Amino acid sequence: MFKHQKHTNLVKRDNDIFAPNEIAILGTNCAVISNFVSAVSKKLSQYKLAYFDASHAKDVEINQISEYTFHHQGNLQITTTGNINKFVQRLQFAQYDYVFINGNHYQGAKQILILDEAKEASVLKRLDQLDRIQFIVKLKEETGFFDGLVDRYPNIKNCTCYTINQVDAIANHIHHLIQEKVAPIKGLVLVGGKSTRMGQDKSELNYFGKPQKQVAKELLEHYNLETYYSVQNADNDNEIADTFYNLGPFGGICSAFQKDPNAAWFVLATDVPFVTKELLKLILEKRNTSKVATAIKGKGKEFVEPLITIYEPKAYPILLQYLAQGYSCPRKMLINSDVEIVEIDDDFIRNINTPEEFEAAKKEIQKL
Repeated sequence: MFKHQKHTNLVKRDNDIFAPNEIAILGTNCAVISNFVSAVSKKLSQYKLAYFDASHAKDVEINQISEYTFHHQGNLQITTTGNINKFVQRLQFAQYDYVFINGNHYQGAKQILILDEAKEASVLKRLDQLDRIQFIVKLKEETGFFDGLVDRYPNIKNCTCYTINQVDAIANHIHHLIQEKVAPIKGLVLVGGKSTRMGQDKSELNYFGKPQKQVAKELLEHYNLETYYSVQNADNDNEIADTFYNLGPFGGICSAFQKDPNAAWFVLATDVPFVTKELLKLILEKRNTSKVATAIKGKGKEFVEPLITIYEPKAYPILLQYLAQGYSCPRKMLINSDVEIVEIDDDFIRNINTPEEFEAAKKEIQKL
């Protein structure tokens, strides 16, 4: 029997409850949790982290105006009005590698249990929230496991266990938890442009004895990247059709993220025939997953090259935000976002746009 589906079934980002990657800390008082997060976060400064908490203040008046205070050091302090909503929070936390949650107030998809003898009763009330404990932290080394906790989770004694002062070891454990959720990279070759100045499809030009789109795809596949062609209309499983029409490369990138929002996309244009395996290797080695993207910039250029770039999953909502403002330029997004920039010689990223440039580039390549 046909089942009516009202809305298109899109692929969703692999979120936890409030964030792409989160962990709730519970089992002790809020001050200990806050201090614990602060101490551990200082050891994980290479990542973009957030702390999700609740205030104990009562009878707080509703803000009549939202305040955004920008400090000279780059910090932003926001005071506004709002309710907890997992869809809103997922947007707010989309840019973070890891979100710590005060588990006394909000449930997290994963948990760190702090064993505090004074809070045994509180822990036993929250047993349902302890279904994915990553490790245990003891306030005192001699603290034992609560009987009710062991009854509910007989294997809990097999969990990795630290004491509260083993900050380096705890931070290292969290580092590995963050790394476990680093997005895989897929390749995206941009083809099917209008190529107005060239007078023919630039992706079909022959510099190396085969169409340049095939060369670009093989460059990405050399590093074992599952690679697709970005096209206006897809004819096979190796192609991703534009679902964001008439937006050029911007639409191709967004269409790739719509297909798989949980992958990072290594985007490669076909009008840059001097790109080499060594250059792609450099970009892959310099990849910074905490940034929105890893992009290259010619040493003599003012701006990054948006079409030889690894876009992380966190880039997708930012691209859509730019689209909502009426912008469809991926370079504009990169210029105004937190991006890892790799500087290289300009010669590697020369764009070939006219028949004259094509003939000159082909002669130069034949001499290499």
